Amino acid sequence: MNTTDESVSAELARLRDSIDNIDAAVVHMLAERFKCTQQVGRLKAVHHLPPADPARESRQISRLRELAENAKLDPAFAEKLLNFIIAEVIRHHETIAAAGPGTEPEPLTEISAEGH
Repeated sequence: MNTTDESVSAELARLRDSIDNIDAAVVHMLAERFKCTQQVGRLKAVHHLPPADPARESRQISRLRELAENAKLDPAFAEKLLNFIIAEVIRHHETIAAAGPGTEPEPLTEISAEGH
């Protein structure tokens, strides 16, 4: 292996380590987000509020699209990601409402990708 190949391999390893760290942070941030949305789901269930809130979802999508644009991220990608997350949150809220607000929610690791 020549010096160029070694430097390319080293740079790839460095970049991939950064990607791995970012992926870990994203997973932890999503876990924290879902902990909060589980609490919202229990609050909604106690007060007999609907699992979905289309007005809030619309505001969140607009907000995230603007954040994405400012971050130089494709707003359409950011919207797709948020729509996936929102669908999962609504599913959790429906599960909580059906089980009763005092019931332990399903594990957050069982996120369904059905239909996506």
